[in-house]
Amino acid sequence: MTQCVSRNGLVALGVISMLIAAPVLAAKDVVVAVGSNFTTLDPYDANDTLSQAVAKSFYQGLFGLDKEMKLENVLAKSYTVSDDGLVYTITLRQGVKFQDGTDFDAAAVKANLDRASNPANSLKRYNLYKNIDKTEVVDPSTVKITLKQPFSAFINILAHPATAMISPAALKKYGDDIGFHPVGTGPYAFEAWNQTDYVKVKKFAGYWQKGLPKLDSITWRPVVDNNTRAAMLQTGEAQFAFPIPYEQAEILKRNSTLELVASPSIMQRYISMNVTQKPFDNPKVRQAINYAINRQALVKVAFAGYATPATGVVPPTIAYSQDYPAWPYDPAKARELLKEAGYPQGFSTTLWSSHNHSTAQKVLQFTQQQLAQVGIKVQVTAMDAGQRAAEVEGKGQKESGVRMFYTGWSASTGEADWALSPLFASWNWPPTQFNTAFYRNPQVDKDFTDALKTTSTETKARLYKQAQDIIWQDSPWVPLVVEKLVSAHNKKLTGFYIMPDTGFSFDDADLQP
Repeated sequence: MTQCVSRNGLVALGVISMLIAAPVLAAKDVVVAVGSNFTTLDPYDANDTLSQAVAKSFYQGLFGLDKEMKLENVLAKSYTVSDDGLVYTITLRQGVKFQDGTDFDAAAVKANLDRASNPANSLKRYNLYKNIDKTEVVDPSTVKITLKQPFSAFINILAHPATAMISPAALKKYGDDIGFHPVGTGPYAFEAWNQTDYVKVKKFAGYWQKGLPKLDSITWRPVVDNNTRAAMLQTGEAQFAFPIPYEQAEILKRNSTLELVASPSIMQRYISMNVTQKPFDNPKVRQAINYAINRQALVKVAFAGYATPATGVVPPTIAYSQDYPAWPYDPAKARELLKEAGYPQGFSTTLWSSHNHSTAQKVLQFTQQQLAQVGIKVQVTAMDAGQRAAEVEGKGQKESGVRMFYTGWSASTGEADWALSPLFASWNWPPTQFNTAFYRNPQVDKDFTDALKTTSTETKARLYKQAQDIIWQDSPWVPLVVEKLVSAHNKKLTGFYIMPDTGFSFDDADLQP
């Protein structure tokens, strides 16, 4: 039998055969396994770095910080500051659209900063913006921000992950529910949030940076169990995971499809001592405790080597940080100082921790054993978030039961004010902020205040050095370690990494076939 096929039929068959032969482009969908759940997708109302890190999928700020914690322009092109340090005039990037089609302009900036600086909105990050007096639209691409008093770290406040530009149309539409309906200018648009399982974002076709993003979607999946998070990488269920538990690091290193990365951080771990209570009101006792702890051994025991002993009260990558000779491990010196302070037999006290995960438990046990060797008997308590809020963050000096307190601090502005003032200024005793040592030094307070009044880099450097010199000498803390951030990813995923503040950078992320 003879078959007759028309010319059109031949063309059709040719097209079909080409389609069959052509390779199918795989979707570039990435799953990121993270260590805890998300509290909100409104960065202004989030206290946890993780929620703000995920929000960077769809939100951007006027400024940002790069992986060296250096300031960079994002939605802002430039800025100027008035001679009196009160007025910041910012020139904005033009031609940028929010994901709902709204124009990004000076009116959008005003809407966001008016909301952030209004105490009636009761946003968790209000303290960052309380110094804003007013925000004015000069023209569509220029905004003027006037402060109540000079605050030389203000641009770093605008670079903080909390300072996101949200669509004013979305703010008007969703109001207090904006945390469930994010609309920004970022590379990915919000798709779905299952509050117990995942947040999914998809490529925003109208993104202002041409050629980006390269991924089709990112699914952020909270996986609390350390072993499960690591296993998801090995099975291919996830392409990126953070944090990697220290005990799993060596196992993942041996997997040829994965890359383990230990990157620098600004996460400082320390023990504060309540200097308003005996025996910690005696500086010799505080010095003794510093001599009694072997930080090199602590790095091995609790952090499996993924940390460095602290050599200051501010991590080295933060602007204006100062380094000092590390406290040597000298238990004999510790016992001598305790004797001079009037405690030849030592004393009993409590050590609380702000977290109860395995690393925190190891730090508590190690510290307990070290202090016992010099006669200090310590009862340890690892707290969950509720206990910490009630017993530590919610009580003032008179009713506080805090004596020694193990915790950490990450200054997400990348600048010394946010690394020092919340932890050492006398006006930031709990419940205002986090000075759990209840430390007060008039000269340190003055240095903090004066540093915010000046626009001179040299003057700021001098003031912050002086403050840190005094704090190091007064020793209200036992500075322990600066953590390294351990993450792992499939080698096919590139351009996706952890920032020093434990946030994520994925602007240029790509997934190879």
